[in-house]
Amino acid sequence: MTGDSPLLSVSLSVDYPRKPGVLRNACLSVARGETVALVGQSGSGKSTLALALLRLLDVRGAQVRGRLRFDGRDLLAASEREMRRIRGREIGLVLQSALSSLNPLLPVGIQLREAWLAHCDRQGSAAERRERWNERLAQVLREVSLPAEAGFVKLYPSELSVGLAQRVLIAMAVLHRPALLIADEPTSALDVITQAEILRLFSELNQRHGTAILFISHDLLSVASLCHRAAILKDGEIVETNSTSEIFQRPRHPYTRDLIAALPQLPAGRCLEGSGRPCP
Repeated sequence: MTGDSPLLSVSLSVDYPRKPGVLRNACLSVARGETVALVGQSGSGKSTLALALLRLLDVRGAQVRGRLRFDGRDLLAASEREMRRIRGREIGLVLQSALSSLNPLLPVGIQLREAWLAHCDRQGSAAERRERWNERLAQVLREVSLPAEAGFVKLYPSELSVGLAQRVLIAMAVLHRPALLIADEPTSALDVITQAEILRLFSELNQRHGTAILFISHDLLSVASLCHRAAILKDGEIVETNSTSEIFQRPRHPYTRDLIAALPQLPAGRCLEGSGRPCP
């Protein structure tokens, strides 16, 4: 595998038992350290693609066909045992509904520890493993701007704001520093100030650790502030892929042009010429 090979490369079609053609040859790639947006309306197939990438559609009776390569491996040919090692360790997932995604019966600290134990190094004594966990917990709490004191990790999800709960989900997803983070509508339930904070957090994770991010959203303004490239999904097909600046300034597909035209104005104060990141 060369250094130019994408981290993720897919071309997928997905049929559900009573709904064929949910995805139709949807082609997408994500380079190492790149942030790519998957943009589309509700029902366009965005979440189906996210679950297909993690091989989580079997329980829904879906048929998945095509190509799914991650870090040089064919994930469609991987066993379920191999996929369990990849999920959470090499590919992290952040869902949109933080409070419903967390277990309401367990404190935050226990849920984080369970995510850690799923893939942690079991070598050394119990004391050494506990020390490694305490160090990583403190690190990840700092990385996602959560309180590091013992009292916070004893809280239950119902005691958290939506913004704090979303940060806990992100902490769980990046505990093992995955190469790819899939964020499925992570800001849709947040107020605008908290949205900006979460977007800034994703940007910091990308820049500090080189984490590649597939950012799934229908919010074009969030896409403009965060992503290097964007893929436009319409009715199960990716109809356009380009840099974020090109998508906003020179959209090619009629559907993309309709999306841009629906904005009240082009993103004010955004730097769209290069990476699509916010202006300093």
